[in-house]
Amino acid sequence: MARIDVVMPQMGESIAEGTLSKWLKKVGDSVKRDEPMFEISTDKVDAEIPAPASGVIAEILVKEGQTVPVDTLVARLETDVTAAVPAPAAPAPAPAAPAKAVAPVAASAAPSTEKPSEPPPAAPPPAAPHGNGASLEERLRTKSSPLVRRMAAEHGVEISGLHGSGVAGRVTKKDLLEFLESGAKAPPKVGGVAPVHAGSLPLPEPWPGDVVEPMTKMRALISEHMVASRHTSAHVSTFFEVDFTRIARIRAKNRAEFEKATGEKLTYMPFILKAVVDGLKAIPVVNASVRGNEVIYRKPINLGIAVALEWGLIVPVIKGADNLSLTGLTRTLNDLANRARTKRLDPREVQDGTFTITNPGVFGSLTGTPIINQPQVAILCVGAIEKRPKVVTGPEGEDMLAIRTCSYLSLSFDHRVVDGADADKFMSFVKRSLETFPETVL
Repeated sequence: MARIDVVMPQMGESIAEGTLSKWLKKVGDSVKRDEPMFEISTDKVDAEIPAPASGVIAEILVKEGQTVPVDTLVARLETDVTAAVPAPAAPAPAPAAPAKAVAPVAASAAPSTEKPSEPPPAAPPPAAPHGNGASLEERLRTKSSPLVRRMAAEHGVEISGLHGSGVAGRVTKKDLLEFLESGAKAPPKVGGVAPVHAGSLPLPEPWPGDVVEPMTKMRALISEHMVASRHTSAHVSTFFEVDFTRIARIRAKNRAEFEKATGEKLTYMPFILKAVVDGLKAIPVVNASVRGNEVIYRKPINLGIAVALEWGLIVPVIKGADNLSLTGLTRTLNDLANRARTKRLDPREVQDGTFTITNPGVFGSLTGTPIINQPQVAILCVGAIEKRPKVVTGPEGEDMLAIRTCSYLSLSFDHRVVDGADADKFMSFVKRSLETFPETVL
């Protein structure tokens, strides 16, 4: 008889904690090796965590909704499946306070001012081995997310000097934003978390009949990222209409053969990716990042593709997109999108993007002004691709009406480093590439 410890995994070098969002098994259930046991949320990705071995779940030690440091013991497996599993002393773990349960507000009761219960604080971390130079607490605090470290560097803030609200004092984006907005004074804490805009607006109160639902971990992180990006970058947008008629003909002509040869659906998106890659090569400042008073011109072209999920939004990254053919872009795009929707992405697959593309056009949106995905300096929005009446020039130079397949593309860019002229040059390049796409590319 042997028991195996199941711990909270470290899903990336900079991640110090994770939220156990859902148990897929309960005490007494049998699991096979690599079968999903539970779901976690981190500041990088939602993922299903597989069982390290086959066996029976003997203990569950972390409740749903609880956030714990990496390597925390969350469950134990009994590998002798014939052994009896002791009945749990208490009912199966119910979701902790930050779980997703929906709670309607009673019509006769005043809004509650009670603070939600929080998981007990983690035990003090052990001291670092001799010669390491820093305790685990200090390492956790300074290993904030890459976005926090970049923001701190841009503003000349030493993270290790701040008292964060995360595990072991880890500094979050909320903590840093509050510190910056407070005029370099110690950030006040409300319930252990520093609000992004403390004191700017009163918090709304629920009314009778309203439904109060805590944010999921992913939704809270999206909220933080969006606020931090608007706080960091000077957002400006430019809009172009692109004629996709030529690409529509190329698709219609080659679609069946392409899908038979590759097993992949040929959509408009790979053509857009190819045009964007060439545009980033021509206008490299759009494929850059800002570090204080320095501009980092990225050599790789890593395209982030926003994927809408039922529970939020995630941006998997096509690494080295400039080295891929149209077929390679299609395969990689479809693979990442499918695995994002089934929670099978590795955290490394949502990191190190240099430029992002979002496609609300699939939902019918004409266009949009998306928020830049930090630390990038631009994001492209693809609107609905549809047939429209357009005025075109006839064979003898006369004006005539024609039905064309068109779309509005918009670019949100960081005006700190990308001038309007450069943004428009990039968009003009993408437009021209799409409207003159070579048929031989397939």
